[in-house]
Amino acid sequence: MAPQRSSRPILCAVLDGRALGGAPETLARDLFEAGVDWIQLRDRSVASLELAQLAKGLVDARNQVLNQRRTDPTTDVNEPRVLINRRVDIALCSDADGVHLGFDALAETHARSLLPEDRLVGRSFHSVQEIESHALRPDPNLAYAHLAPIWDPLSKRASRPAVGILLLEKACAIGLPILAQGGVDPAKAEQAVAAGAAGIAVTGIITGARNPMAVTRQLREGLDRALDA
Repeated sequence: MAPQRSSRPILCAVLDGRALGGAPETLARDLFEAGVDWIQLRDRSVASLELAQLAKGLVDARNQVLNQRRTDPTTDVNEPRVLINRRVDIALCSDADGVHLGFDALAETHARSLLPEDRLVGRSFHSVQEIESHALRPDPNLAYAHLAPIWDPLSKRASRPAVGILLLEKACAIGLPILAQGGVDPAKAEQAVAAGAAGIAVTGIITGARNPMAVTRQLREGLDRALDA
């Protein structure tokens, strides 16, 4: 299933338990209201019960935002979604919107078979060659992909060379919806969408900010500027 989208690019915040703090539901709701479309829960350091509790808090926030938008509809926004890294079981028990798979996770086909039809399955790629290999044997189970790092990451030391904007453009032309990840700031968010990206995925620029909501709004503005260019 492809992501449901308005004409606006997707802003995905990739967060762990430490970033979410003691009130994940409140932070998630604030992020959704500031312009985040998807929140991706990525945390290998916590036990399954804690991960499930974090996921439930995010899903509760998603539901609150959805209910608010039904009574006070906002035009041309993406539906808020919660994705869980790797853990199909956590996604199912929390009623999350899908899973994001890494190199050591289930195959897309297996994850798809375990999830309801309306849930998303995404995956991370780290080179154009990986996306080209996928394009040679397209998998309808894959709804989108992250491509990283486009620029050197802000939240951690780079573990591989940056892909760069020209190769991002080449990857986006293949046809699979791509979220650009790695070193994205508001100006680079605009560049990524101009190169054909369906949106961006960010961590450090939000988690390291003194005012995460202000930074989120700036990222949203950068994405939206690309539509007006």
